[in-house]
Amino acid sequence: MDEFLKWYFSDRPVIAAMLGADGYDHTLGDFTAEAWQNRERERVRWLERLSKAEAPTLDDAIDRDLVVSQLRGDIAMASWPVWRRDPSVYLGSIFTAMYNPFQNRLKPEPELVSAAISRLAEVPGVLAACRANLDPDLAAPLLVKRGLGQARTGRNFLTRTIPSMVEDPELRAKLAEAAEPAARAFDDIVTFLEGFECGGTWRMGERLYSQLLREREMLGYGAAELHEKGKAAWAELDARMQEVAVKVNGSRDWRAAMEVIMDDHAPTLDDMRAEYEAETHRAREFVRRHDLVTFAEDEECLVLPSAEYNRPVLAVAHYLAPPPLSASRRGVFFVPYTPDDFTPEQVRQRLRTNARAQMPSIAVHEAYPGHHWHLSFIAENPRTVRKVFRTPYFVEGWALYVEKLLHEHGYFDTPAKELAHLDFRLFRAARIIVDTALHCEDMSIEEAETFMSTKASLSPGTAQGEVNRYCAWPTQAPSYLTGAIEIDRIRASFTGGLKEFHDRIAGAGGLPLGLAEKVALA
Repeated sequence: MDEFLKWYFSDRPVIAAMLGADGYDHTLGDFTAEAWQNRERERVRWLERLSKAEAPTLDDAIDRDLVVSQLRGDIAMASWPVWRRDPSVYLGSIFTAMYNPFQNRLKPEPELVSAAISRLAEVPGVLAACRANLDPDLAAPLLVKRGLGQARTGRNFLTRTIPSMVEDPELRAKLAEAAEPAARAFDDIVTFLEGFECGGTWRMGERLYSQLLREREMLGYGAAELHEKGKAAWAELDARMQEVAVKVNGSRDWRAAMEVIMDDHAPTLDDMRAEYEAETHRAREFVRRHDLVTFAEDEECLVLPSAEYNRPVLAVAHYLAPPPLSASRRGVFFVPYTPDDFTPEQVRQRLRTNARAQMPSIAVHEAYPGHHWHLSFIAENPRTVRKVFRTPYFVEGWALYVEKLLHEHGYFDTPAKELAHLDFRLFRAARIIVDTALHCEDMSIEEAETFMSTKASLSPGTAQGEVNRYCAWPTQAPSYLTGAIEIDRIRASFTGGLKEFHDRIAGAGGLPLGLAEKVALA
């Protein structure tokens, strides 16, 4: 396993540095076609070797099977080469590599700047690989347009945003100067993407989608059954929401009740951030008072505006975990600010979809005892591979599971907050339905946007952003409710106390659900 991780980190230095591994923060890595092809061959060799490895203990077997599940998923994805289809593979690596070190601040500022300058020198090469590798027959116009939105933020991000995070004036000026060649490379990739003509599809297809569910996520079913689970969950939640809606506005029409709820929101984006921060503190105190989990020592959750480069592609709250291979236990709950070019009406719609009654559910999900608690807690797990590999089917499933957990303990203490909580769960059921239908060719983008804006309480603009994300990230959207349901099922078989269950299953990592069940019920 140590040999495997050494290969994995050297091949993916951006990921290694993001995890807090030493020695990988001066390079972006190799993005040439030859490197991608070598990576595919090495995965096959590692799968063969690890599949034969003896595991003397249950923990060793879990570690091995975790890596094997990841390798099987990666090998399956070789038939769907994202590096030929999607420019965000290249752009996202650059943005992450430049932003996260200054956000996490694990090293002195001069060292951070030195590493950033080394990486900036490699940006033109990475973007040249993007131009060379994108295949007009495979790349989808939707994904290229999405990447173009990110690329257009590149110059400002490198020459202004990142230098502004440096406190020392001389170092700031040095970094801004070094960023100019990289910024010109971003100008060039914007021009390239604007003129790039392609005719590929973003639809993954049912065969590969089901294969990933079974082999990478270790679920016992494929896309068709998952789709039906989503429909059943939506119907059940719809009925419950009708009952709660009566308490909100005297009608069983929960959509109308949610419209009323969403009209009560913060007046500005900055006010929204401040209110989220207060709600995050309230959630933490509630979890501690009810003794639901064990907290990591020195953990801290900051609540900040979303990074500029993410605003064109992420319309919802999200979380940056503390690097698990480091000593840091400080994470960041990012509040979903809008891009600078949004109209006042678009900003208002973003505020409406982060209404005051919705904030408790979102703070629980992103912070306590959701992502921040979970990912700061697993950073203390002694098994290194548990910190490196995790699946959204557990991580997102856990965050939605704890929303329901806190509902059971009375956290959502008004009908409006309860309805918002149920609405978020129903929204995740709608995601299952739409994501499986989109990628199995049963639904158009327009039909998906209509579904999300009528079967969940999303504004048309937010629904459009959501569906755009599903097209670019197949299988991720169903992970929330699927994982929550599976964790609930495992909990029903657990014979110990509630806190013991939470610490055991979530403290084991972000395992595929089949492995999480083995750990919990061992």
